[in-house]
Amino acid sequence: MKIALMDSGIGLLAAAAALRRLRPDAELVLSSDPDGMPWGPRTPQDLTGRALTVARAAAAHRPDALIVACNTASVHALPALRAALEPSIPVIGTVPAIKPAAASGGRVAIWATPATTGSPYQRGLIRDFADGVRVTEVPCPGLADAVEAGDEAAVVRTVAAAAALTPADVTDVVLGCTHYELVAASIRAALDRRTGGGAYVFHGSAEPVAVQALRRLGARPEPGLPYTGGLTVLLSGRPGTLPAAALGYAEGRLLAGHGSAEEAVGETVGGSVPG
Repeated sequence: MKIALMDSGIGLLAAAAALRRLRPDAELVLSSDPDGMPWGPRTPQDLTGRALTVARAAAAHRPDALIVACNTASVHALPALRAALEPSIPVIGTVPAIKPAAASGGRVAIWATPATTGSPYQRGLIRDFADGVRVTEVPCPGLADAVEAGDEAAVVRTVAAAAALTPADVTDVVLGCTHYELVAASIRAALDRRTGGGAYVFHGSAEPVAVQALRRLGARPEPGLPYTGGLTVLLSGRPGTLPAAALGYAEGRLLAGHGSAEEAVGETVGGSVPG
């Protein structure tokens, strides 16, 4: 079984690590776009073009499925990606986990990029799945860039700024960018200070989207299987290796064979993916 994942950068690590834990026998293809990142500031048309190029590079390796491990690309490019690759290669997108977060009926905070925060897309998800629930949209300028660069000081600074905008009585926190799941521990530490250690639940997409991909292939999680899966890395279509910044995260070390599955288990739960 071979599964490809695509993103502008290392945001795909969380979902890839989830797949590695759930199916140690799966071959993984990681296709990113260092030449074209970040995708967020691009026009939808330009972003879709970049995403199609990255997806086609992955498709050349004949995967059984492709995960679009990027919220922004899922919003703007998912229809084009599916039109180009399906039915030969199932394409699984990623959306913020607003629906499961709102199901508790508590106080929801959605951490997302400035481009996504307040967008018609996110407001539509709130309207459809969180009507009547108290929702705070929290913009996180610079956080994805800090994660991508492996800049710990910048992560701490940008996380602290976002935490200050999060209600102290929050019960559910949606991580609306795949990059954020890589620094869930830093986010939790900042929110613990903000809430006085209050009880809240993280909602991310890594494990749900991994499970969805397996389901689309008629497979199921089997974490006890021997580790036999390989790893192919594509950088703007070129064969490469995991970038140095990726090895600064437990998920990257797991994929590189330098870490344990236990270390790379994220703190996020819940999730939402389109079929």
